[in-house]
Amino acid sequence: MTNQSRSLRTMLAGLVLVGLLPASLLAVEGPPGKRPDIYDNKADGTAEIAAAVAQARRDHKRVLLQFGANWCGWCHKLHDLFEKDRPIARKLLYEYVLVLVDVEEVDGKQHNADVIERYGKPTKHGLPVLVVLDDQGKPLVTQETGSLEEGDHHHPGRVLAFLEKWQAKPVSADRVMSDALARAAAESKNVFVHFSAPWCGWCRKLDAYLRQPKIAETFAKAFVPVKIDVDRMTGGKKIDEKYRGDRSGGIPFFVVLDKSGAKLADGFDASGQNVGFPVTAQEIEHFMKVMKEHAPKFSETDLTVLSLGLTGE
Repeated sequence: MTNQSRSLRTMLAGLVLVGLLPASLLAVEGPPGKRPDIYDNKADGTAEIAAAVAQARRDHKRVLLQFGANWCGWCHKLHDLFEKDRPIARKLLYEYVLVLVDVEEVDGKQHNADVIERYGKPTKHGLPVLVVLDDQGKPLVTQETGSLEEGDHHHPGRVLAFLEKWQAKPVSADRVMSDALARAAAESKNVFVHFSAPWCGWCRKLDAYLRQPKIAETFAKAFVPVKIDVDRMTGGKKIDEKYRGDRSGGIPFFVVLDKSGAKLADGFDASGQNVGFPVTAQEIEHFMKVMKEHAPKFSETDLTVLSLGLTGE
């Protein structure tokens, strides 16, 4: 798109946003036919961003805000690129928590107007527009997307270069472990380490289990929980190998350490199988056995809470 046509698009988008032009005027930018909505015009942008920042803090990632609307053809094009271009999709999965911020007019009011104001009115640059936040929620950059375009599409290389430029620096797994052991020593607890990677669905299930409010509260009585990302953290694979030894079994994989870093137990059951995220009766039995033996602070009620969290009963 030329600078002149990009400026015209930006101006028209701004007029649509303030209600002076119909949204249909820009809808012609997209492919013909009804496209599935990608923005939720009922979602609370503030709440979604807060949840994304909390996740980014846990996983040492950035938050990527994509401001747009369902009538915006270029918003759909960028969304399609994010989903279908494999290097870009992988970069987003590994390094970012994506939030789609809807800015369409709803019931006579602009949706998420407070969010737009909070981040310096990024929609003045047209739609879509990107804002990158760090894991504390601090804005790092606002990126208009016209410069990422080439002809009738977004240039994959330019988009990927932008994502690579603003991704977080790799975290040292050794440092994460050191901090966890220091905290365990100070609090007289053991350390529950689970090894994970962004592509691993069962890892996400274990992570979600540990983050359930009742489970997290119970775990905190006896353990310092720590996640080691074997793909993203520097030295993560080496630590996994240290505690796994020559046994295979994939991820997630967990170990229980004392405050000095000595291994007390791990995710391999009596048959030598890695239970991963415990689902079967045998896997849950092994997990609960580890809990009983290496978390003396747990009461029978605590153990029931942990067990029910796995069985869903």
